[in-house]
Amino acid sequence: MAGKRPRFTENFSANLSAIEEFLEPHSRTTFRHFLARLFDDVIPTLCRFPQSGRSFLARTIKSTKARVLSKRLSTLLGKQDDLRECVMDEYLVLYLVRRHQVIFLAVKHHRQLSFDLKKFWHEE
Repeated sequence: MAGKRPRFTENFSANLSAIEEFLEPHSRTTFRHFLARLFDDVIPTLCRFPQSGRSFLARTIKSTKARVLSKRLSTLLGKQDDLRECVMDEYLVLYLVRRHQVIFLAVKHHRQLSFDLKKFWHEE
């Protein structure tokens, strides 16, 4: 079975640079291992089996502010769009399944700040 085509946003690339900087005090080897696992293992798996990750919007939201942001995010998604997340070791990968593509929106180390997707929604 053929997989969906991967697409990477500018934000995703910027996140990779931020992770490299974040990990730099620890080890360049750690960053190289992260990249190898991400591009050799996780991304091909998500392109082949995009439903592997969990639905980003299906989680229980307890904060009023988060509920408002979640509803706003839902309005930006197309009818067939599926916003998902995948936990990879100490990282969280946020991606969008859209038609014949898997669009990689963001990747963060669990100790980094939250996602900022403003640029992605303006490029569509």
